[in-house]
Amino acid sequence: MKKKVVIGFIGSQLDAGGAISRWERWRPTVAITQHEDLLIHRLVLFYDRRHLSLVKLLKEDIAAVSPGTQVEAIEIAIRDPWDFGDVYAALFDFAGRYAFDTEQEDYWIHITTGTHVAQICLFLMVEARYFPGVLLQTSPPKKQSSNAIGTYTLIDLDLSRYDGIAQRFARQQADAIALLKSGISTRNQAFNYLISEVEHVAARSKAPMLLMGATGAGKSFLAMRVYELKKARHQIEGLFVEINCATLRGDGAASALFGHVKGAFTGALQERAGLLRSAHKGLLFLDEIGELGTDEQAMLLKAIEEKSFYPVGSDKLVSSDFQLIAGTHRDLHKDVQAGRFREDLFARINLWTYELPSLAQRPEDIAPNMDYLLAQQSNELGKKVHFNKEARHTYLQFAISTDAKWTGNFRDLSASILRLATLAEGGRIDGQLVSQEIQRLRKLWAVDQEPLLTLIDGLFSPEQLAGLDLFDRLQLQAVLAVCQQCASLSEAGRRLFAVSRGQRSSANDADRLRKYLAKFGLDWAGLKQGRAF
Repeated sequence: MKKKVVIGFIGSQLDAGGAISRWERWRPTVAITQHEDLLIHRLVLFYDRRHLSLVKLLKEDIAAVSPGTQVEAIEIAIRDPWDFGDVYAALFDFAGRYAFDTEQEDYWIHITTGTHVAQICLFLMVEARYFPGVLLQTSPPKKQSSNAIGTYTLIDLDLSRYDGIAQRFARQQADAIALLKSGISTRNQAFNYLISEVEHVAARSKAPMLLMGATGAGKSFLAMRVYELKKARHQIEGLFVEINCATLRGDGAASALFGHVKGAFTGALQERAGLLRSAHKGLLFLDEIGELGTDEQAMLLKAIEEKSFYPVGSDKLVSSDFQLIAGTHRDLHKDVQAGRFREDLFARINLWTYELPSLAQRPEDIAPNMDYLLAQQSNELGKKVHFNKEARHTYLQFAISTDAKWTGNFRDLSASILRLATLAEGGRIDGQLVSQEIQRLRKLWAVDQEPLLTLIDGLFSPEQLAGLDLFDRLQLQAVLAVCQQCASLSEAGRRLFAVSRGQRSSANDADRLRKYLAKFGLDWAGLKQGRAF
């Protein structure tokens, strides 16, 4: 059995008293050693040199009631026992030099004695595992008597031991993730993992976040949801302020972001606060941050790092403490290399970077997003709108096929569902409506045949292309277009053989695609690098 070691402060008030009547009072440090069913092998007592006489008395009294308990008195120099920094630093230093032996000893950290600041610091040291033990809380007896031993309670801060608490945390995290996804039961594994990490970071960090992805991939939507999540957790007080930097041009760009003073330039008839000040204690979402000019980039960097900046035309600093989320569809790495984007600003906002996949990369999430958008339209129209079974099947099969380009991503899908819901007679979307909508989408995404062949033009010589039938060229082009959208050979294979794979006893989509590419002298690695074998 492991030895029990109690660590704590002497109680300069509760443990005091030199008269014989002290035995009639509850003294927490002595009382710990008086329980008949409890043997304390060692008692580590922190004290200030002003209380040396009390330490001596406690040693004598403990020896009288529990001869087997060793008292180890340790002097700790704390300038001000009510100063959090002083107390925590002293305990931290002790933890660093003390020889804890968790294999042989159990440690109970006594939090009944000492100042409230000392008790809080002991709690934090145990929570952070600098003191590898559990908390010990002692209480006086309900009625004072000559045997004033009282009671004791152990508190284990390892939350993994408490199923109920763990379940509550799990539910809270699930609710937060559902908020970020608007309750949409997304099925794409990579996207779900991304959202889980965003939730984790949002709850613990105020550092800038960078959301990358094509237009309509949901950057603005996710930024708003992060704000709502932090607001619900009382981690943020101010407003959600959003601006698309592509709309900021010329002299007005700096004024819109940083504000200006009256008379700063022609037309500045009154002072303007600017978006950064409007976002004080809130969240600022700068979409398309790559479109900012170099001067505005420099001013933004100062505002992020120092929480202060100069409004246009002013020589007085103003402050704003905001959290930044930036969005872009550009490759900022290339923009930095080309000198279009400041390297120091990119380094500052590139701490938590997430690339949102396009809708075409998440075909399994199209159905739940259809349902979400349809429910949204039903609420706005004030009537129930739904697909009939055949119409839903037809629309969904087209939506997940390679014919559906979704170049505008979720904006295209949202607009499509809006059109269907608006035209649905009696709230019923039938096959004819779906057929018309599919034709409308095809026209929206229509391109000439020649541009369709640009992918294979870069992979084959004119002589090689001349040896291919137009049928093979068009089919290969379609296959390469899917490959270009996918991160792996397996993902591309699953999309290309989604129907026929169900008719095989064993499906190896990646191998089928590999063999198809090999017929034309192509392999996956070379394809991603824009070359043939």
